[in-house]
Amino acid sequence: MRIIAGSAGRMAIKVPQAVARPTTDFVRQAMFSILGERILGARVADLFAGSGALGLEALSRGSCTCTFVDESHQSVKIIRQNCDATRLQGHRIIHAEVLSFLKKDTQCYDLIFADPPYAKHPLDTEHIGKLLNSELLLPRLTDNGIFYAEVAKSTKSPEHPHWNLIDRRHYGSSAILLYQPKTGDGAD
Repeated sequence: MRIIAGSAGRMAIKVPQAVARPTTDFVRQAMFSILGERILGARVADLFAGSGALGLEALSRGSCTCTFVDESHQSVKIIRQNCDATRLQGHRIIHAEVLSFLKKDTQCYDLIFADPPYAKHPLDTEHIGKLLNSELLLPRLTDNGIFYAEVAKSTKSPEHPHWNLIDRRHYGSSAILLYQPKTGDGAD
């Protein structure tokens, strides 16, 4: 796996064994094409970070900061190694469960990425719906911010009265969802 573009473009990054399904280069390229110049100078959070590929791509393309959050020791170790190897600045790496992190965090972000494990069975946690319903995500995103979520293509887009689904696109077996807070529901 490689960073696609920007100052660290083409640099190889490691993927922890615990991450069974990293976001593919094709999906990352499509996503960053959609985001366009929003990435420049953005404050980013990469939740369920895994290898850190989404946040590293954001930093490489001009984000000013990225907070990586993952509960796996292995993922946190790999993210550190990837940050060191790419020499990208402005990163913060947090070893925590995502909802626990959001309860304690006080920062606001322009972009929040979430690429959790897909719910494959009825008893599996559907992380994106849980995040939207937690009321913890909304105060962490600026009014004009974007929440990017990746889910299985077969997953229905979670809905919540405080969020607008502004885009849904399919790439192979994945779907990317872009949400914005409804007017007046975000934080500054």
